[in-house]
Amino acid sequence: MTRALILGGTADASLLAAEIVRAGIEAVYSYGGRTRAPADQPLQTRIGGFGGVSGLADYIRREGVTHVIDATHPFAAEMSSNAVTACAETGAPLIALERAPWAKVTGDSWIEVHDVNATVAALPESPAKIFLAIGRQHIAPFAIKPQHTYTLRFVDPPEAPLPFAADVIVSRGPFTLDGELEMMRARGIAWIVARNSGGDGARAKIDAARTLGLPVIMISRPRLPERLRAESVSEVMQWLGHRTCLGA
Repeated sequence: MTRALILGGTADASLLAAEIVRAGIEAVYSYGGRTRAPADQPLQTRIGGFGGVSGLADYIRREGVTHVIDATHPFAAEMSSNAVTACAETGAPLIALERAPWAKVTGDSWIEVHDVNATVAALPESPAKIFLAIGRQHIAPFAIKPQHTYTLRFVDPPEAPLPFAADVIVSRGPFTLDGELEMMRARGIAWIVARNSGGDGARAKIDAARTLGLPVIMISRPRLPERLRAESVSEVMQWLGHRTCLGA
């Protein structure tokens, strides 16, 4: 009998969970615990870390997990690396549900960097209004450039003081092009910092930047261990041996 473990937290993971329920597959959806009010899922859910590779491997064995789907954020490098190692140790097959990264197109003005520190260095020295669309775990390095006016957007309100003054928007995506254009125009945004997460749910800010002619500092994805990868829910369902009614 199939018993799948979905390492989730993304919109694609939620689509997969719904399709797995429709297919009648037994599964557990795991949240990393970073979001205080995660979206409800239609199947058994656990919240919190596993305790590294050994903890994840123990969970796979203890719970009789037969398949692992890594549908975490493309920048959740530690979790993805742990999944590769734990699955190798336990023999559980692993597939990553990961949308292709965004590709630069005509009209985009991107400065491509490899990490947050390089992002800070790429920001202008003169004061500017900057939209940091990178999550609260990665904003501390920007405190060394306090001359800028920062706009941040979080799923949850910050629990602790921020390392610098900022305009905080609390909102959960997906976001629309019209909404992003309105937000950027209202705040006079001049620069955007984003991670290349790919997919459609977070793409609107990139399209808005192109429309407004704004520069984007784009952080490349981290390098991850080699693993089987799918770009759609239907591919994952085929890997599990089931058909899907989704076209995505």
